[in-house]
Amino acid sequence: MRFLPQTDADRQVMLAKIGVPSIDALYGDVPKEKLLAQPIAGLTNHLPEMEVERVIGGMARKNLGTSEAPSFLGAGAYRHHIPAAVDHLIQRGEFLTSYTPYQPEVAQGTLQYLFEFQTQVALVTAMDVANASMYDGATATTEAVAMANRVTRRKKAVLSGGLHPHYRDVVVTHGHHTGFETVVAPLDAKGKEDLVAQLGPDVSCVVVQNPSFFGHLSDFTRLAEAVHAAGALLIVAVTEIVSLGLVTPPGEMGADIVVAEGQSLGNPLGFGGPYVGLFAAREKYLRQMPGRLAGQTVDVDGRRGWVLTLSTREQHIRREKATSNICTNSGLCALAFTMHLTLLGEAGLAKLAALNHAKASRLADRLAALPGVKLLNDTFFNEFTLALPKPAVPVVEALAKKRILGGVPVFRLHPAPEAENLLLVAATELNSDDDMAALESGLKEVLA
Repeated sequence: MRFLPQTDADRQVMLAKIGVPSIDALYGDVPKEKLLAQPIAGLTNHLPEMEVERVIGGMARKNLGTSEAPSFLGAGAYRHHIPAAVDHLIQRGEFLTSYTPYQPEVAQGTLQYLFEFQTQVALVTAMDVANASMYDGATATTEAVAMANRVTRRKKAVLSGGLHPHYRDVVVTHGHHTGFETVVAPLDAKGKEDLVAQLGPDVSCVVVQNPSFFGHLSDFTRLAEAVHAAGALLIVAVTEIVSLGLVTPPGEMGADIVVAEGQSLGNPLGFGGPYVGLFAAREKYLRQMPGRLAGQTVDVDGRRGWVLTLSTREQHIRREKATSNICTNSGLCALAFTMHLTLLGEAGLAKLAALNHAKASRLADRLAALPGVKLLNDTFFNEFTLALPKPAVPVVEALAKKRILGGVPVFRLHPAPEAENLLLVAATELNSDDDMAALESGLKEVLA
């Protein structure tokens, strides 16, 4: 997006309108010690447009991107092939410029694709109903906990040690500021935790992840039974939605609420966003769901049409009693998700998932055979955890110097001593045999 700066006259008009004497006054609430005393070294106040493009381009070329080197990054954000048709279609004006339908009756096209999106999410998660998307997987998770609190009228959430640290932190922060308790289980790098002991009469929900942050696959059927017997709800998070092409969906395990990150379908990595949160639940909890829901109806002439329904959020009728503070949905990202999944179809999603698992299995075998490297997973989908003989952060940095993005050190997301030597490695359909060979030889050299 081009940046067109304001003139000094423009700035003065704006400052006068909002009633402040200067731009510096806008930062009056920022502690003085946090403000820069002088401009950042190397940046000038102004340059010709062509020179700015040259300077910024040079800065960008210092980055090592996932398209420029063998990449095995994962940890909740995955690099997949996006069909050219997806990018072509979402850039059509009627899609690219549309926003959340505040006047839904005149946004039939938007409502229709949101309805299709909801249907797809409900199908892949094996749940009864889904909403029109959330901001991302982490915010969807905290909204699920808030929903469980409303349903059970309890205020204590138990979080698995296999839950993504970002998701965990968002839930804990939300709980701190809105008044519910969180119990965080110890780091579960080996996938052996037992959460049943944490259940009690004050627990509203148990939050687990499948595959877990460390890649472990679990059958939560028995846990669901125990959770329900205790009067609580089971929330299952899925950070790699492609896994549901092969893995038993959470709904078939007894989950009450399923949240997920949909980035893997239709959406590039994008330096952390924007992404698309998925949210699905049992029908009996429909009226407690957050966000927007698009529904199908007929008009006075009997023609099929779409409406927004059960939009009980603060800008509508419920005000402070709203079920969510999510005022919008990730519309364009949800559309990209829907287009990609439509192009794949049921068989295509299963084939894509099988390809991912096969790639990861081959890579895991090769890396686990290296001296001093131990594979911590008995089961996984397309991501697994390695225990290295030395700290993972400098290992990854050394691999990057060899132009190999070798994975994500767990320590960066969970800075604890027990995580120091752990490395998350993900393989998708985009990783070639040459990529795997490069990582294998690079890691062997770095660990020597």
